[in-house]
Amino acid sequence: MKNILVSIDFEKQAGLLLDRAIELAKKYGSKVWLIHIAAPDPDFVGYDVGPQNVRDVRANELNDEKRMLEKYASRLNDNGIDAQGMLVEGPTVLTILNTIKKLNIDLVIIGHHRRNYFYKAFVGNTDIALINQLDIPVLTIPLKNGYAVDPLPEPRNMERGRKITPMVRSEV
Repeated sequence: MKNILVSIDFEKQAGLLLDRAIELAKKYGSKVWLIHIAAPDPDFVGYDVGPQNVRDVRANELNDEKRMLEKYASRLNDNGIDAQGMLVEGPTVLTILNTIKKLNIDLVIIGHHRRNYFYKAFVGNTDIALINQLDIPVLTIPLKNGYAVDPLPEPRNMERGRKITPMVRSEV
């Protein structure tokens, strides 16, 4: 297993995905690719880009997301793992599928959110769509819903209220 792709959506529990990537990359000597799929620009999906302040807000969001990916990649690098972050705009599933082919990925690590029926029916599930279209292993990590304020919070077992000791501990 030479290449691992970790799909990051800046969840509160993104550290869980990174911990698993660290464990597997160390075990197999793999390179880790971190990917975040940003929403396409408004003009890409047929809308006007809007006034300058809208473009500025969008640029700031993309810069923040890039910085978060750099912090995540740095965490892996600090653990002796060759890691690189990618911020890509486009449709989520298609962009991930294209990246998997381009980088010759051997394993995908992705978070799984427990969603209700209506959410799945109208919005869909990235993890399920990927599993249905891939012929490589996909490791899904169960996540609670919510997004990070702190880029690397401590992993917790929310259902039992116990703290889980990470397999590898590092500070960003």
